[in-house]
Amino acid sequence: MLTSSQLEAVKKRTHDMLQNVGITLANKEIQNIEAADLGLDHLESEGLQLIVYENNDRYCAKELILFPNQTCPEHKHPPVGNDPGKRETFRCRWGKVLLYVEGAPTKPIRGKLPAGSENYYTAMHEIELSPGEQHTIAPDTFHWFQAEDQGAIISEFSSTSRDELDIFTDPRIKRTTEISDD
Repeated sequence: MLTSSQLEAVKKRTHDMLQNVGITLANKEIQNIEAADLGLDHLESEGLQLIVYENNDRYCAKELILFPNQTCPEHKHPPVGNDPGKRETFRCRWGKVLLYVEGAPTKPIRGKLPAGSENYYTAMHEIELSPGEQHTIAPDTFHWFQAEDQGAIISEFSSTSRDELDIFTDPRIKRTTEISDD
């Protein structure tokens, strides 16, 4: 759970990071920056900041912002009705991202599994993304990603996003961030 003042500090830090690399947001987008602490109460190590530019019945465009060494936990986007699940392309805009997907494990991986959550990470095929590089993740595929020391910004282009239906390997995760008063 984040307090209102913690959320405002995260939004400011996220906005500053985007501004520093030349990504301009509209005022409404600044107000809609999401801090996804995932109910784990350690946003700095496991979580994600994001801005949804567009999400409709055909496509979605987002900016994913990771603080230094922050990890977005392992999850997948399952089928929904006749839809096979979200297909997403990650394009690294700034920093370096270590993306892990199902497949032949990379040994050893360069990413650092978050303390206390090690058992919830199973996808170990490592893909390094530097600025200008991208990778497409098939629907219903377990994946997780982590920024290196300076943090990272990823543009996500995908089919319709239904984040509330994501399946996480860590049963402690709650997709909706709870905010309390200070």
